[in-house]
Amino acid sequence: MTATELGQALRRWRDRASPDAAGLPSGGHRRAAGLRREELALLAGISVDYITRLEQGRAANPSAQIVEALARALRLSGDERTYLFGLAGLVPPGPDFVPGYITPSIQRLLDRLVDTPVAVSDAAMTLLLANPMYAALMGDPSGLRGFERNGVWRNFTGVPTRVRHSAEERRSFEVGMVAELRSTAARYPADRQLQRLIVELRAKSERFSELWDAGVVGRLEASRKTIEHPQVGLLTLDCDLLRVEENDLHILVYSAEPGTEAAEKLALLSVVGTQSLV
Repeated sequence: MTATELGQALRRWRDRASPDAAGLPSGGHRRAAGLRREELALLAGISVDYITRLEQGRAANPSAQIVEALARALRLSGDERTYLFGLAGLVPPGPDFVPGYITPSIQRLLDRLVDTPVAVSDAAMTLLLANPMYAALMGDPSGLRGFERNGVWRNFTGVPTRVRHSAEERRSFEVGMVAELRSTAARYPADRQLQRLIVELRAKSERFSELWDAGVVGRLEASRKTIEHPQVGLLTLDCDLLRVEENDLHILVYSAEPGTEAAEKLALLSVVGTQSLV
């Protein structure tokens, strides 16, 4: 396959993709019904320039991470995703690697949760997708790259967060994250990216290394979280972790009981918070 064939396929799929289906505004003058390059870049977390070069056949051999991000952003079917990997000269990740594929059916489910903060991560807790409400609540993650997109990395290397934990909550959360990561590593022993993450975490965080050496095993449990938002203040929300066993994905959903102050703040955030991201 040539770079030109890859570019042509990307352009066809981009023209086919609906801004509405991707959760993007469809107003304004459009020369085509599909996604603009800028919109695809935003959804995939890739620069506009790189997408332009791919489509024009001036760039070849994108990484597996970029191909996976493009497949998610373009909402490709399983067969289309496999075809895209082939055009890029790659083989789709096999069963020995942490899956990063969000099926169209899961994507449609997420599309319905427009007023609910939702994020999807892989089994290693690397962020794959976050909706606008999640970005409004927790901060826009679109600029995160590499290990910055991994929740374990962010929590153990001191990256600023809006979540406020008590000392006991923090200890429990750290144990849960390390236990979850260890279980994932046991399921995917051949995943080099996961192994590199663990090596880097052990080098960067004494606390992570201590817990890893302690051999903690288990699952990260959902809990209530208190979030300090710069515009609406403190709000305590239910945080549910839904697991998609077939694809080994984590869906994180934040919600508030109707009629509570937290629910009112969340409703306010759906207006104020998203506006602040424009």
